[in-house]
Amino acid sequence: MDSNAHDPFDTARFEVSRDRLASLAYRLLGSAADAEDAVQDAFLHWQAADRQRIRVPEAWLTKVVSNLCLDRLRSAQARRERTVGGWLPEPLLDGDPMLGPAATFEQRESVSLAVLTLMERLSPLERAVYILREAFSYNHAEIAEILDITESASQQHLHRARRRITAARRGGAEVDPATARRIVEEFLAAATSGRTERLVALLTDDATAISDGAGLTEKLLRYDTPQRIASIARAGFTSTPAKQRLAGGVSAVHYALLNGAPAILFVPDGKVVGAVTFDITGGKIATVRGIAAPARLVRLAEAWRQHGPDTPLIAQW
Repeated sequence: MDSNAHDPFDTARFEVSRDRLASLAYRLLGSAADAEDAVQDAFLHWQAADRQRIRVPEAWLTKVVSNLCLDRLRSAQARRERTVGGWLPEPLLDGDPMLGPAATFEQRESVSLAVLTLMERLSPLERAVYILREAFSYNHAEIAEILDITESASQQHLHRARRRITAARRGGAEVDPATARRIVEEFLAAATSGRTERLVALLTDDATAISDGAGLTEKLLRYDTPQRIASIARAGFTSTPAKQRLAGGVSAVHYALLNGAPAILFVPDGKVVGAVTFDITGGKIATVRGIAAPARLVRLAEAWRQHGPDTPLIAQW
């Protein structure tokens, strides 16, 4: 008997594709919350559709989610939010199904915080073509069908997207995990002990740091020289009673991987209240991102609550 015989909405057939659809939406939107909303909207479309006429549910759902995300990217609200200088991708803990697929370097890179940020420079269509091709391996005929464009247009959008991302990309090959952890631990030790010269030595000459100011500022805070970054890191990583009150208590500082990148998390009483991620190239830190706005940490905090215990880098901060 058909397993969906008593399910008027064929929920099981939709659920088979949910993780893949969420991963597509997250890559397109850079926000887990918005991705979840897009997938839920797609489910409503699925409920309302004449499913007897849908020959390939996976392709149909991919088309629906892609176009829902494009509508969001083109909306006036999204344009305002993403142009005032206050937008950063929402970080996810490695292992989150929303980060898949991740079998190839291109797939892993397409969901990195660096590339998600760079994709803000692309048009919505360039972004969609790039993700469908690089992360999900659709050919240009399939992409044309999904996005209602020609194959030639798909090829042109991909060429422009690759060119723009390559021109702005600062990283190279993937960093050895042990090396990445060592560099981050050295950065943390130097920052908490106030060793400015060591901090500067760990940074590339053109390093940048970005902070969302814990959501208290409208625009992102940016710092563009190793000396300035070192100064901000010293101040930011110095524990004070005021910072402990703001965090909700004394924090443990943990090492983690977020979107494939090394990171440190500030965790008072089991709740993630801040994350600092690092892009590493040539054995040095090229980009530091400080993320503490609560809205950007919801899914990460929930994943961390389910994360197995590990030994913190700093037990009490």
